[in-house]
Amino acid sequence: MLKSLLLILVCLALLGLSARLLYRGLRQPGTQRVLERLTQGQPERVVQKSSWVALDRAFLRAGLGRPTERLGLWLTLWGLAVLLGVAAGGWVGLFILLLLPPLFLHLYIGWRYQRRLKRMIEQLPSLLDHAVRSLKSGRTLADAVLGAINVAEDPLKNALGRVQRSVQLGVSLPDAASDFAELYDKDELRLFALGLKVNHRYGGNASELLENLIKLIREREQAARQLSAMTGETRVTAVVLALLPVTVAGYFLISNPKYLLSMWNDGSGQWMLVSALLLQVFGCLALWRMLRSL
Repeated sequence: MLKSLLLILVCLALLGLSARLLYRGLRQPGTQRVLERLTQGQPERVVQKSSWVALDRAFLRAGLGRPTERLGLWLTLWGLAVLLGVAAGGWVGLFILLLLPPLFLHLYIGWRYQRRLKRMIEQLPSLLDHAVRSLKSGRTLADAVLGAINVAEDPLKNALGRVQRSVQLGVSLPDAASDFAELYDKDELRLFALGLKVNHRYGGNASELLENLIKLIREREQAARQLSAMTGETRVTAVVLALLPVTVAGYFLISNPKYLLSMWNDGSGQWMLVSALLLQVFGCLALWRMLRSL
C-alpha cells in the first residue's frame, strides 16, 4: 500500500513539473524563439556553466555564501539521514527524509532572501541620499556611489560589495549595477541601475535623478505598507483557514488517537487520509498564491 502511495505522489510531482514547464514554454516570447531559430548552426561563444548555478544564486541572494564549498559534506549527511530513515521507518521514513529537508531548505532560503531584500530596500534611500550630497560637493557619479557604498550598513553594503569588486576589475558602474539588480530581481534596484545607465549614456543632472529615485522608492514603500494594512484581515483569514484542518487533526490525535489510527489501519481510511493531506497541501499552495498576488 505504501509503495503505491509513494508512486502516486511521485507521479503527481512529475505531472506538476511538466505542467510548469509547459506553462513556461507557452509564455516564452515569440521573438526569442525566432532568434533561437536564426542562430541555429551559427558559431557561439563557449560559456562554461555550472550545474549548481541556480543553487549558488539562491544562497548568494540569501547572504549564505556559496554552498558548493561544503556540498559534499551536506550531501553525505543527507544520504546518511535517508538511510537511517529507511532503517527506522521503512518507506515512510524514506519519503519523509528524502523530501522534507530540501523543502525546509527551500523555505528557509526564500524567507531569508525576502527578509534581507526588504532590509536592503529600506537602506537604499539613505545610500542614494549620501550619493546626492557627494555629487553636490563636486564628485563624479561613480565616486559618489562607491563612496556611499563604503559608508552604508549591512546587508546593503555586503551585497553592493559585488558592484565594488566589478568596478575594480574594470567593469563600468552601470553594467555592474545592472548585474547586481538582475541577481536580486527587485524593481527598485533595476530602477537604480537604469538611472545609472541613462546618465552614463546621455548625461544630465545626476543629483536630480537620484533624488527622484529616492522619492519613488519611499512612495512605493508607503504604498506597500498601506496595502499590507488594508489586507491584514484577509491574510489572517488565510492563515486561519490553512491551520484549522491541521489543528483539528492534531486535536483528534491527542484526545482520541485510536480514531485516526483505526482509519490508517483500514484501506479506505488510508485513502481518505492521503486525500485529505493532498487537499490540504493544495489549499495551502492556493492560499499562498492568492496572498502573493496582494
